[in-house]
Amino acid sequence: MATPRPGNPVRGSTTGRPLMAALDLFGRRWSLRIVWELRAGPLGFRPLQKRCDDMSSSVMRQRLTELLDAQVIHQLPDSRYELTPLGQEARHALTPLARWAGRWAATIDPQGAEHTDNQSAGRVSHPDTVDDRTPERDSSD
Repeated sequence: MATPRPGNPVRGSTTGRPLMAALDLFGRRWSLRIVWELRAGPLGFRPLQKRCDDMSSSVMRQRLTELLDAQVIHQLPDSRYELTPLGQEARHALTPLARWAGRWAATIDPQGAEHTDNQSAGRVSHPDTVDDRTPERDSSD
């Protein structure tokens, strides 16, 4: 499957509107997880694979190739992967959605404490969400 590109037909859009192309790219299994795991800095293939619950190497390579082609990530000379400025923008754009998802989860399942926000602080306690206490590289959030 080709990397989604604005202006080209993508899943859900024959015109390839930029939003639809982005949704197609990030809607692919593991794509968002890779972006999320790179938020704190560069990672090599194996450490990134570990952070992504040991996803298969073939799927990881495919997603990395697509994200490289989409210029969301780039590969450093030492072979680690890092978010590009566009990738950082995407990560920042996802932060409000992750916060909303935490509030949504708390509304749907108020008893599911491990998946809910700390309502007073607006922080999410689950490790795959916004505030997992991982240091950010910049403080522009």
